[in-house]
Order: sequence, then structure tokens, then C-alpha cells
Amino acid sequence: MEKKRAPDVVSDINVTPMVDVMLVLLIIFMVITPMLSKGISVDMVKTRNPIDMQAADKEDAVLVAVSRDGRVYLGSTQVNPNDLPAKVRDMLTGRLDKTCYLKSDSRARYERVVEVVDQMRAAGVDQLGLLTDKIQEAGADPLV
Repeated sequence: MEKKRAPDVVSDINVTPMVDVMLVLLIIFMVITPMLSKGISVDMVKTRNPIDMQAADKEDAVLVAVSRDGRVYLGSTQVNPNDLPAKVRDMLTGRLDKTCYLKSDSRARYERVVEVVDQMRAAGVDQLGLLTDKIQEAGADPLV
């Protein structure tokens, strides 16, 4: 009588569980990443040829936002526009790069945006970056 042999050992790596875990992590990061944006979200002005400002995404970037109804935010904290120069000056103390970034809602009153720019200049801001979105041309591929 012949003894039954055990099947041969499979030496291939089973990558299916690893792919499942990676896809779950990818979905989690895709959902959480938009929530990590700095400051409040506003419907920014759209331009054809915006200049890419990578420094605005840095953790220590000074970001001021003007909402549609005219409220002013420093980061994600609402501030009184009259208090803005002192707060921005405090944030810029000890920095070599005195650049700040302003994003405003496209429907915000221009008068309020100019007032905020004046307040930031009064705080000693050397460079002021105005953040905008790029206009998507009709028929253009949004992934490019």
C-alpha cells in the first residue's frame, strides 16, 4: 500500500491581502486629505494663468482668508480686521521670509479685500501672494 504524499509547498508570495490593505489605505488618505487643507475653504477667484505658490502649503505659512460675507480669518480662526496687523506681526517675528498669502472668495466685496491687504501691509509683510484657482478650459482634461 502506497502512502499518500502531502501536496508540494507553494513558495509564491500571495500579494492579494497586501493589495487589499493598500487600497483601503489609499481610500482613507483620499478621504482625509481634503480635510487637512489650511484655513477655511472659500470659492477662490479663477484665473487663466495662475502662478504656482508651493510655499502657501507649508505648515508655517501665514494664510489670511476673506469669506463671501466679509469675515476675515487668520488660518482657521476668525479675527477682527483691526486686530490683523498685530497678529500677523507676531507671526512674522523672527522670520527671514516675511511672505503672507491671501485667499478670498470670488464673491467677497472688493472693498473688504483691499482693506485686508492694507492691514497686512501695515503689519510689515514684504511679499503678499494672492491665491487663485485655475480656470478649466472647456474640453480640457482635468487630470493634466
